[in-house]
Amino acid sequence: MISIKGLRKVFQAKEDNITAVDRLNLDIKDGEIFGVIGYSGAGKSTFVRLLNRLEEPSEGSIKIGDREITALNKRDLRLARQEIGMIFQHFNLLWSRTVKDNIAFPLEIAGVPKEERERRVLELIQLVGLAGRENAYPSQLSGGQKQRVGIARALANNPKVLLCDEATSALDPETTNAILDLLVDINKKLGLTIILITHEMHVIRKICNQVAVMENGKIVEQGEVLEVFLKPKQSVTKKFVEQVMGSGEDDDLEQLQSTYKGEDIFRLHFVGDSANQALISKIAKQFNVDINILQGKITQTQMGAYGNLIVQINGDEREKDNAVAFITEETSVEVEVIQRAN
Repeated sequence: MISIKGLRKVFQAKEDNITAVDRLNLDIKDGEIFGVIGYSGAGKSTFVRLLNRLEEPSEGSIKIGDREITALNKRDLRLARQEIGMIFQHFNLLWSRTVKDNIAFPLEIAGVPKEERERRVLELIQLVGLAGRENAYPSQLSGGQKQRVGIARALANNPKVLLCDEATSALDPETTNAILDLLVDINKKLGLTIILITHEMHVIRKICNQVAVMENGKIVEQGEVLEVFLKPKQSVTKKFVEQVMGSGEDDDLEQLQSTYKGEDIFRLHFVGDSANQALISKIAKQFNVDINILQGKITQTQMGAYGNLIVQINGDEREKDNAVAFITEETSVEVEVIQRAN
């Protein structure tokens, strides 16, 4: 368990002090992938650097396991950092060293014997999918390969926690997905806790179990990713959800209502396992109705799927009512009436 209490960071400036992290409280369970999302200036990168004291907190405490990071002296902090790996947006590799030498660097600092060091480096190269690139230099690697080196280096000392500060922001979408899949694989194989800092809701959606939304140095919303997608409370959270799902207001809903004037139109909300049900075909077979999908989107999260479909239902009034009643009463799909026939 990572327990953060009253964490605050104030930067001294000539004109005025800047509070980057403002009395933040947070608990993160062992072994989960925890996302922290916010726009530029929200304080999220400062927050993650406070966790291993790359930035010194102004107030508050950070406890990782049974060790209070904020109370450690310099010597004990160096040892504690071996259990906290970190990967960065711009990789931070040593350009004069090969892949294997970059990965070996933290092991050299830790005083690991050469034979053990070489064995560990080879294990990590296999783990992150860089076999055959051991002797390449960073300038010979793609962005995704550089980040794989960064991940392997961060894992060198068998950390319990992996901090990811905008680890995919410099990568194209396809490479981003590959790196995110790698992080999920590492989480499952090694059981380590991953704290992922990002400004992209796609990243949160794809791999995180829990998410905290930061704004002006504070956590303004927190919860399971699926729950936050389903019921975002804060305006900043709603904007992030719209990155993935589009506007919940449906810009062209009025156009749909105009086009299908006098027809029955419903919005079907799918959550969790319900999104995997063959609901449309089941309704069409069980009831004498025709269902026309007008618009919709369903997306996957680590905790299940979420999304909605806007549908037109045609048929006898009684059959239409029976079909809607079946969806409402016999499934976990929520039904919202957009328009009823005149």
